[in-house]
Amino acid sequence: MDTYLKELEDKLKAAVFKFKEEVGGVRSSRPSPELVENIYVEAYGQSMQVKQLGTITVGGSREIVISLWDKEVLQPVVKAIEAAGAGLSVQSDGLTVRAFLPALSEERRQEFMKLAKRISEDARIQVRMTREETMKKLKSAEDEGILNKDGVFKAKERAQKLVDNANAEIEKNLEAKIKELGE
Repeated sequence: MDTYLKELEDKLKAAVFKFKEEVGGVRSSRPSPELVENIYVEAYGQSMQVKQLGTITVGGSREIVISLWDKEVLQPVVKAIEAAGAGLSVQSDGLTVRAFLPALSEERRQEFMKLAKRISEDARIQVRMTREETMKKLKSAEDEGILNKDGVFKAKERAQKLVDNANAEIEKNLEAKIKELGE
């Protein structure tokens, strides 16, 4: 019983983590390293993320500063950020790339809110599918005589609590993102 619940908990944590990562990449009025850190750049003959090529900091109310470790990747990083479609304007000098966030129009703000809601719905679907998978495993364990009825009932209750916690975490993060977008 505990192995099923531990597996469920691990999968739910992974789904919530993935959701936080994806929703963190949705642009808002505030600059955030998540806007650029996972953008892929062709460098050194392979595809690498920006966060692997330099340090990323927030440098003001509308600016993200990327301090690169190697001058050779400056132009590829600039091109990748411009091509990413995040609406950032990019300047470069020396080993530094500055990405500026323009103010969001109301239309763009609504678009990003819809995107955040869609990402949260995808995460909830993942949570539901994981729950169903665990419930099926518990049912088959009961059918095979591995678990008794009482054990399955308790496991299902604990599984539901884990699922409720994961959904609450997703909802909390979604509300925070929508609030951030509304600013």
